Amino acid sequence: GLIFPQDHAKNWIVSVDFEDSGYIKDDDARDWNADELLQNLKDGTEAGNEERTRMGVPPIKVTRWIERPQYESGKHQLVWSAEAKLKDGEDPDPTINYNTYVLGREGYISLNLITSASTVDADKPAARELLSAVSFKEGKRYADFNSSTDKVAAYGLAALVAGVAAKKLGRPVKWYADRSE
Repeated sequence: GLIFPQDHAKNWIVSVDFEDSGYIKDDDARDWNADELLQNLKDGTEAGNEERTRMGVPPIKVTRWIERPQYESGKHQLVWSAEAKLKDGEDPDPTINYNTYVLGREGYISLNLITSASTVDADKPAARELLSAVSFKEGKRYADFNSSTDKVAAYGLAALVAGVAAKKLGRPVKWYADRSE
């Protein structure tokens, strides 16, 4: 789904998805290296540029963390954000994907705030508010995992930052800025 702000002066959107990945083990969050995750994200984005070019979307490059990956184990929530700029040419106000996730027993819900570098600090509270409102029903929560019956994801938590997420970066999203109400 998509969420738009009620204030029409704001130009962000939030994409909401449920990924039926299975239970994602979160033990790798204790040991991850944010610089290594950023490099993996950069490499994955560069590899995806061929597909973007085929789709008629300009190639991009990941330049830096806007917010380093943070995992709150008590709530099973992950937050991170990276800056993605056009690979070639000027990009004075690059797109920012501010990614938030809530883990459940059978997968995760992602809330991806898509905004710009100039407004990300003002827009982050909206993403945090949405994240705090998301929960799984009893029986579907992360804590309800049953190791004898439940599917376990083929990847860990770090893949939501560097692997799986690299596929999502660079989606053509600037259309929302010119939407008519």
